[in-house]
Amino acid sequence: MPTQSRPLGFLSAPPKADPVPAEKVATLYRSLRWRVFAGIFLGYAGFYLIRNNVSLVAAILKENGLFNTVGIGIVANAVLFAYGLSKFFMAMLSDRSNARYFLPIGLALSAVMNLLVAFVPVLTASVGVFAIVMFINGWFQGMGWPPSGRVLVHWFSTNERGWMTSIWNCAHNVGGAGVGVIAAWALTNFSKDEADWTPAFWAPAIVALIVALIAFILIRDRPEAVGLPPIEEYRNDPAKVEAADSEGSSWKEMLFKHVLTNRVIVLLAVTNVFVYTLRYGVLSWIPVYLTEEVHGVNIKEGIIGFAIYEGAGIVGTLLCGLVSDKVFKGWRSGAGLLFLGGVGVALAFYWLLPNTAPLWMFYMLIGVIGGLIYGPVMLIGLQAIDLSPRNVAGTAAGFTGLFGYLLGATLASSGVGLLIHYFGWNVTYGTLLCVVVVSLILMAIVGKDERRLMEEHKLRQQEAH
Repeated sequence: MPTQSRPLGFLSAPPKADPVPAEKVATLYRSLRWRVFAGIFLGYAGFYLIRNNVSLVAAILKENGLFNTVGIGIVANAVLFAYGLSKFFMAMLSDRSNARYFLPIGLALSAVMNLLVAFVPVLTASVGVFAIVMFINGWFQGMGWPPSGRVLVHWFSTNERGWMTSIWNCAHNVGGAGVGVIAAWALTNFSKDEADWTPAFWAPAIVALIVALIAFILIRDRPEAVGLPPIEEYRNDPAKVEAADSEGSSWKEMLFKHVLTNRVIVLLAVTNVFVYTLRYGVLSWIPVYLTEEVHGVNIKEGIIGFAIYEGAGIVGTLLCGLVSDKVFKGWRSGAGLLFLGGVGVALAFYWLLPNTAPLWMFYMLIGVIGGLIYGPVMLIGLQAIDLSPRNVAGTAAGFTGLFGYLLGATLASSGVGLLIHYFGWNVTYGTLLCVVVVSLILMAIVGKDERRLMEEHKLRQQEAH
């Protein structure tokens, strides 16, 4: 086999291996598919153990006079801002890299940054320095989604990818719920005093390092690299969008043609801005809202609300995947519209619930909002990899993430922090309800284009048979 250029060194995607004997293909495929899926599930969950732990300790930072809500919002936003940039730019590397190396390296580097935050006080002495450190952490965080999307698009074909993506997408809920539990446990057992927030950083980081090693052991880049045929050939299931022909085209040309000027991908990216504003506009401020506005709630009970939001997303994501397949017959936007409407109703009740109501009622509504919002979050990522050529799928998903985190998460952290600080909670939640309305309008526009592409895909399948 001729030597192939490896422009990214050891990170480069491995070349095709010699084909395995035909009688071994089915057995090896079954074994490796579940193995690599477990690797990206655990690996991506690991990123959420150490993504933005500032939100967990926001109430501690505020009550002890370390930072006000504006400062907390700036630091939290630095992570999300960097993550949005990285998810796009690192995706362009990931589409040409070995997922087995790319994901674990990013997770390990992010864990190291969280350990530094916990054990080097000078790094958190001011808002500016803390924000810079968390920006770096956010950049490493961008090395999680793209290789996971690469694995999904190469190891699972079109007619099974919706369900498998919905299961994989639960990884961030597992990680999000896990960090709430780990942080609450660590703060209870290892905090030196009420102002010591550092266990919420170093304990999850240690777990993340272990997860990075496990992910490295499990993940393989793509079927062809281990001598297997492409997934479309193996399952006789052609892709909705054919792989882009890279012969004679530079990566820049492919980027502009298949991502930056692709109407559906651009529409998905804009929709993602408002979906992420809702996701983080509620999630990031749960501990602060509960401890400030609900009678008798302490910091640890506020953190449990954060964990409930993430944990409920597991059920909601799976339900959304099922509804989009069975009820809407693969029309993902239909399920997105249904779930976003539910978010609006639950958010209104959460806002208007009296602050003397029992804590379990707030927890219940937090769970409903979290369960519903993660459906559209999952769907947009799925649509991006499903409606773009597989050799630029990670970049397409990264592009939607760029908008979601760069703009949506900015609005949710710094923007919501400013609203809370200057106008209070009523104006804040009223604004978030307006965001729900805009999200519904954009999702409906995306839905029209998605139906058109589904019809074109159906015609191609009929012609093929």
